Amino acid sequence: MTGPTQTYQLSVEAAEAYEARFVPALFAEWAPHLVEAAGVAAGQAVLDVACGTGVVARTAADRVGGRGRVAGVDLNEGMLAVAGRLRPDIEWHQADAAALPFPDGSFDAVLCQSGLMFFPDRVGALREMARVAAAGGTVAVQVWDLLEAQAGYGAMYAAFTRHLGPTAGELGGSFWALGDLELLGSLFEAAGSSCPSAGTWWSPPRRPEPQEGGSNSPSRAPARKARHSSGVNRRAGPLRSLESRTTTWSPTRPTSTQPLLPL
Repeated sequence: MTGPTQTYQLSVEAAEAYEARFVPALFAEWAPHLVEAAGVAAGQAVLDVACGTGVVARTAADRVGGRGRVAGVDLNEGMLAVAGRLRPDIEWHQADAAALPFPDGSFDAVLCQSGLMFFPDRVGALREMARVAAAGGTVAVQVWDLLEAQAGYGAMYAAFTRHLGPTAGELGGSFWALGDLELLGSLFEAAGSSCPSAGTWWSPPRRPEPQEGGSNSPSRAPARKARHSSGVNRRAGPLRSLESRTTTWSPTRPTSTQPLLPL
């Protein structure tokens, strides 16, 4: 399944700006939490889905070391160009999250940071992540909490609606679309996992460092909350606990040849 979100392309220049500004402001601090929650360890094979410029893949590569393998997948050529410039030692692939170009069971951990809510086929993407995860491997995703749980952003979008109309207030709705943990769990269930366990990370407001040649005004970044869920591949048997305030899902080994997933 394809859609505008999947096919939109950024220039390399825009991707460089994304790496320089958006990654430090929105994504970098969550990457170690996601890698930790997935139990990534030295020597493992790790896949970063919807990798962007690769902050999660870079974090995972530092964890797995030289004996491990890390790959990143994204549809956007500009993002991958920047990712490859920053870390040429990591594999970078242009591909759709719902059609991953890897054999079954290729990775110990499959990660997706702040991407699942933008996929036109969310269940299909989760199904693909589970397919390429090894038996006993982990699929872990991070999404943003509901907008009403985001004090700063809630006020910002309320102002958009108040001054610019309801359409303006809805423009960022996709960011918060999977903040409901029951909804997030239902997607994993539909993709073949069961008994989800998830949690929330919270980031306090931060005062940005002054930029060279820029203002030293004390503007503050709003507090943010992120959800995280992780699941063991359905081919795995035992429950496995994870650190960093989360546990994995505990699916059971299939006992029949019937399709595991709804079509």
